[in-house]
Amino acid sequence: MGKTTAQKIFDAHLLEKPFEDTYILRLDKVFCHEITTPIAINDLIERKLDKVFDADKIKVVIDHVSPAKDSKSALQHKILREWAKRNQIKDFFDIGNNGVCHALFPEKGFVRPGNIIIMGDSHTCTYGAFGCFAAGVGTTDLEVGILKGICAFKYPKTIKVNLNGKLRDGVYAKDVILFVLSQLGCNGATDCILEFCGSVIDDLDMEQRMTVCNMAVESGATCGICYPDMKTVGYLWPFIKNQFDSKEEALKKYSEYISDKDAEYVKTYSFDLSELTPLCTYGYKPDCVKTVKEMEGTKINQVYIGSCTNGRISDLRIAASILKGKKIAPNIRVIVSPATQAVYRQALEEGLITVFTEAGCCVTNPSCGACLGMSCGVLAENEVCISTTNRNFYGRMGKGGIVHLASPSTAAFSAIKGFICEK
Repeated sequence: MGKTTAQKIFDAHLLEKPFEDTYILRLDKVFCHEITTPIAINDLIERKLDKVFDADKIKVVIDHVSPAKDSKSALQHKILREWAKRNQIKDFFDIGNNGVCHALFPEKGFVRPGNIIIMGDSHTCTYGAFGCFAAGVGTTDLEVGILKGICAFKYPKTIKVNLNGKLRDGVYAKDVILFVLSQLGCNGATDCILEFCGSVIDDLDMEQRMTVCNMAVESGATCGICYPDMKTVGYLWPFIKNQFDSKEEALKKYSEYISDKDAEYVKTYSFDLSELTPLCTYGYKPDCVKTVKEMEGTKINQVYIGSCTNGRISDLRIAASILKGKKIAPNIRVIVSPATQAVYRQALEEGLITVFTEAGCCVTNPSCGACLGMSCGVLAENEVCISTTNRNFYGRMGKGGIVHLASPSTAAFSAIKGFICEK
């Protein structure tokens, strides 16, 4: 019987099976940020276990509240800084050299096909776009990962999602994953892997595939996975070119992780997305989805363009192409947050920052702050935001605030009109 991508990765990393359904796996990387990691650090210190399994395999960033907004967040930053220094973790990205984790770590070349990666963050599933297994974990698993470089998982069950056809102009990866969520529901892939394939995925670039995989967790999935291909190799080539004689050789190696044709799946879904139109959420769950036309006219107070879902350079280019030469509607505010410092610099060089500021947008530094209602874009009660982020839970961006998830294109058009619209 053939194996899925996730099963192949598990088998290659297996250290032991203490129980029939428990796999102890070797980790390739442990990623850390200042919200969840300080809790693990303090517990390890209390247990007199202040050490790491491999300083080169731990990557650390301050990103959720960047820079610190109060004494509590400053303390979280301090704990992380001092821990990284004590344990000689060289890949520590502090304020001014940082970025939103799930954009920064791929940008730095830290993700590879076939890897197993954990982080104390639910959107760690983003990295599956590279053909690896990446999962968000709780504090105990994070501590063990930091200390021993291992993690326990149940053997993966996979749901295959075939996405075929050719996307219309003006339809983007965010629309694709919102459609998938509308079909599967928020619990439709609980404790499973979502394996994305088909011509739509083949046509997406790596940044768009990361958008799709980023929101796999919103269906309950542990991870979203795309097969590694030449686009994957091309993205990684600056970091792997000394390991392979050619891109073709790299692809041959990475293709070992592609699912076998006779692999078994829990479920298989097939959708033709040729007629898909821009989508937007309503209500308070990511699977509450309507077409933007159905939502047209919904008044907004804020537009947010950024986050680990849609804050990369391609996302900013889409938004800027729409806002160029235009002004945002009166009585609303638009916040643009490039996902990393490198994205910010590139947007500056391409003139995108000028486009945004001339349109009346506020451009902030890289930060997760607005997405989870901590800083740099928090909503007041009953305020409405159309956002390129990944969650529309009640109060997600501020107590009593209402969030509608959409693509950078829809967000930019809505910014000009002052209400949700398609164009």
